[in-house]
Amino acid sequence: MSQAPVGQSVATPAWVVATKWLLIALTVLGCTYLSWRAVEAGSWLIVTVAAFIAMAVLVVYATGRGITLKYLLPGLILLTLFQMWPIAYTVATAFTNYGDGHSLTKEQAIEAVQAQSVRPEPDSARYGMSVAIPEGETIAEADLALLLSRPAAEGTSGDNLLEGQELFVGTLEGLEPLPADGVTLRGNGTVGEAPGFQVLTLVEANERAQDVAEFAVPLEGGAGIKAATGTQAFVGRTTTTYDAAADTMTTIDGTVYVAHEGNFVPQDGQGPPLPTGWTENVGFDNFSSIFTDSTLRSGFLKIFLWNLAFPLLSVGSTFILGMLLALLFNDPRLKGKGLYRSLLILPYALPIFVTAIVWSAMFNQDFGMINDVTGLNINWLGDPWPARAAVLITNLWLGFPYMFLICTGALQSIPNDVKEAASVDGAGPIRTLWSVTMPLLLVAVGPLLVASFAFNFNNFGLIYLLTGGRPFEATNSQVGNTDLLITFAYRLAMESGSPNIGLASAVSIIIFLIVGVLSYGMFRQSKALEEVN
Repeated sequence: MSQAPVGQSVATPAWVVATKWLLIALTVLGCTYLSWRAVEAGSWLIVTVAAFIAMAVLVVYATGRGITLKYLLPGLILLTLFQMWPIAYTVATAFTNYGDGHSLTKEQAIEAVQAQSVRPEPDSARYGMSVAIPEGETIAEADLALLLSRPAAEGTSGDNLLEGQELFVGTLEGLEPLPADGVTLRGNGTVGEAPGFQVLTLVEANERAQDVAEFAVPLEGGAGIKAATGTQAFVGRTTTTYDAAADTMTTIDGTVYVAHEGNFVPQDGQGPPLPTGWTENVGFDNFSSIFTDSTLRSGFLKIFLWNLAFPLLSVGSTFILGMLLALLFNDPRLKGKGLYRSLLILPYALPIFVTAIVWSAMFNQDFGMINDVTGLNINWLGDPWPARAAVLITNLWLGFPYMFLICTGALQSIPNDVKEAASVDGAGPIRTLWSVTMPLLLVAVGPLLVASFAFNFNNFGLIYLLTGGRPFEATNSQVGNTDLLITFAYRLAMESGSPNIGLASAVSIIIFLIVGVLSYGMFRQSKALEEVN
């Protein structure tokens, strides 16, 4: 086999160069397409990020310099997008009132309030209506659009005419003609299909019934188009006006609303605020609420204490059981160890969402297997302490196979001559286990125990699937006796009567700080075990 002379560079094969430039071109084209879609949506942050990634790829991979960066760049981009950006976004959200009714800018909220106040005018025009969303998007999250049709007047011309009907598409941006090419009409004259849109059935539109009822297409002069029935829309006029100079909203009955803490509230203090608010900075209010609001404070502290106990007990119990089993199966005299080990790791191989639901059924007081087999009548999931015990038992079943595996590997790496030396010195089996095997075992598994603690501190899946945080406090339905801080934050953000994502983000930051401090201390302690070596 011939080799190139020393000092002489080897020519790169042409197919490698072609593949490199093809991948660069595809990446740049992908970023360009993403930027184009982001410009259409008005998201300049995404445009900036996509442009930065495209330039970084060109600078790093289109030149022969920066060899190290060629390997590091993909990881740095993914780290920034999927780790650093979510953290930064969560921190920014924690200082706002972002949540249900406060997800828009102030300008968008003013437009939404005015659109929601549209009422039909006498003899107002009527449209045939189909509710639609952009093609390829999910029904629950996509922006709505109204595909409208009305009989065309004589002499009307344009590319939006089909079977004597004028076609329009209405969005929050306004009303635009809908080109007839590719559009089909139903028997009642409403749009059945349209290029670029997914026309919702009545059942699908009912999933967004509240959004459809509040949706209005803005027109000039304060008028708008709103849904009247499932297949008809009307032209109406707004009954609420905004005074930019005074920063007030005035309804048709003369009630004046002033801006206050992200809402328009009655100037005289009587009555509820207008339904749509906006996102604004609230400083440290979310953090102070956690510790000053009596309901949140008592719930937070109670959950925090359980949140400390749960991972400690879980890690301790799973480690002890896994280690004892590993010691048993590490005995060379035991036959069939491979089969036994395969059976023991089955709980670890099963998906947690299946196992948690099965255990939840087994803990049922009336029909569950636990009470049937033991003859007990314990309300495992309805009383606070039995519910906590049920969580720990289930997590023991789920967690001991992992500890068994890592302890098995660590035990097999301990040299036999160390144990033999201890035996020669007169140490019995228990003394050898305690003074020789355990310290060497903890050197290997100590960092993994810390990682397991951090995982169980935020073990959302187990709590949510097994108990849902229940049983709840009689005086506070937001606080569950088996809640962890992470499930508490989720309930505040998603399941409360008034979801508050800003407050939930503040709780998440506190969780992050707690886990970070505890993990740092534990890693410092585990580092001391290295002196055993």
